[in-house]
Amino acid sequence: MSQLSVGRARGRVISTARPSSIPVSWAWAALFINVLAFLGTTIVPIPGALGQLVTQGSLPLALLFALLANPHGLIRPNLFLVGFTTLAFIAFMVSIHNEFMLASTFRAVRFLGFVAVIWLMTPWWGRPDMMLLRVHRACLGFVIGSVVLGFALRPGMALSSQNRLSGIVWPIPPTQVGHYSAVMLGTTVLLWMCHVLQGRAALVWILISTATLLASHTRTALMALVAGLCAALASLFLSQPRVRRTFLVAGLGAGVLALFASEIRTWALRGQTAEEAGQLTGRTKVWTEVLHAHRPPLNDLFGSGLSNMSWNGLPIDSTWIGAYLDEGLFGVILVAALLILLLLSALSDAPGPGRAIALFLVVYCVFASITETGLAAPSPYLLDLTVAASLLGVGAKTEWRP
Repeated sequence: MSQLSVGRARGRVISTARPSSIPVSWAWAALFINVLAFLGTTIVPIPGALGQLVTQGSLPLALLFALLANPHGLIRPNLFLVGFTTLAFIAFMVSIHNEFMLASTFRAVRFLGFVAVIWLMTPWWGRPDMMLLRVHRACLGFVIGSVVLGFALRPGMALSSQNRLSGIVWPIPPTQVGHYSAVMLGTTVLLWMCHVLQGRAALVWILISTATLLASHTRTALMALVAGLCAALASLFLSQPRVRRTFLVAGLGAGVLALFASEIRTWALRGQTAEEAGQLTGRTKVWTEVLHAHRPPLNDLFGSGLSNMSWNGLPIDSTWIGAYLDEGLFGVILVAALLILLLLSALSDAPGPGRAIALFLVVYCVFASITETGLAAPSPYLLDLTVAASLLGVGAKTEWRP
């Protein structure tokens, strides 16, 4: 039963009832499904049209649940969403003039709908129970659980992508397995460090997430995880004794890992030569082609409209190159400005788990953006940034509800 307080101001009755969080949880889960990729094989063959119907059809469901949770359309203004709304609106206007107008405009409309759902959930930002983080972690846990289930049922099939772990209950590529695992691992460590999550529950998810992350052989996720944790733990260094002890143990552990430098290098190369790894598995060649392609000045400034993030049939695999192609220099500068805004907001926020996790998520996305697309269009990375923005303003004292 929600707590209700009623007061009178100038003859009006003001209700401060806290609405149920269930529709918001459903809305977030639908948004999460909306950004799940449907690419690959599954244990039970699922037609591609059906898979796309599930993912794309979840966005209208998310909007419906958000309206049920917030029927009056109340919003909390913030620069983060103002920036992404501007980006989505510019992308829509440019997409109308794209060579593939229908597909590009369809993506732009979905981008606007995605942002609209997040606007409707802003009244739940800044809550002491960190509700959006809890729901986001529940979605991550469900996806990681499906990956583990697929491996348990068909290990050979789950490791068929160059011996890298992928999801086969729902098709999830190894790079995304690594992403979900790294975010789950990083947030679990930080919640335990801040005495918000109990040790037993934290240990279970740390072990599972570490195993799936390493099995995915995703170097970007691993490096982004380390960078994000270093930034977040540094913000807790003076206030949490556990963090200071962890830094000491990590220093000793780094010395031990140095003894296995050759094995670590072999794991990181994934059977590639040093030259191939230096070219980021051929990504730099695609980036060079995109940057040197001749385009009208207006396209350089505002892009060509939302695409499937590929160039001559090859994936772009970079937020910045992809943003330049789709939304031009305007999109690149706006995304960079929003990341800087979140970083400065986190650094100036009150110490606590909310600030630490926000720092982790933002720094993680900054590093991942180098070889992953997603910060300039609906994606799991944009959901991560939304969670980070929702945590800013949460003080050191939190109320965690598992």
